[in-house]
Amino acid sequence: MVIVDAVLETYDADGFTAWPIAEPSSDRLLTLSGLLSPAEVGTAMAVIFSYNGIPVTHAARLTDAHLEQHLAEAEGLIAPGGLRFHDTTTGVSIAPGCCFGLENWRDWWDMTRGQEPWFGHDPAPHITQLGHVIQLRQHDGDSSSVEITRDELAGLLATAQQHLTGFLNLARQWATTTTPALADRLITALDRYLLITMTK
Repeated sequence: MVIVDAVLETYDADGFTAWPIAEPSSDRLLTLSGLLSPAEVGTAMAVIFSYNGIPVTHAARLTDAHLEQHLAEAEGLIAPGGLRFHDTTTGVSIAPGCCFGLENWRDWWDMTRGQEPWFGHDPAPHITQLGHVIQLRQHDGDSSSVEITRDELAGLLATAQQHLTGFLNLARQWATTTTPALADRLITALDRYLLITMTK
């Protein structure tokens, strides 16, 4: 069986002290879902603030103005990571490519329509389409692959959206407590720029 995870790279949380964060996993990827602990949500938010260059020293002092200034200058939020596919039978995993972040996750829908979008730099997955079957390899020439149909991919993407929606709900709870003056605008921005709840 093939499963999909929406994952966030956590390198940018190194040394972060503005609020509690979790210990990083060995692969430095945090799987986003509605099952995260408060500290893991804190890690995700630390990554988003750090990766986007939003200054934060004391969380309680953050206001809409801090985020609005960033959004005006950068025209959005981006998040390192993406979708990771894993075949539970064979153990083969396909990690997201570099420079193809979570903000691009909906580009995978193009695959369900027979298109092949750009999926980032190495280790970007190598795609082979054989009729309605899609083979995903981590590198061109790999013998191991994750194989799914276009219909199966559509189902996996719907699951990914559910996971991201669960994370967004936890992020709202976290923000209400940790950055109360910023909570509404922050969650609206996350939803908008990571394309979480919009219909495809």
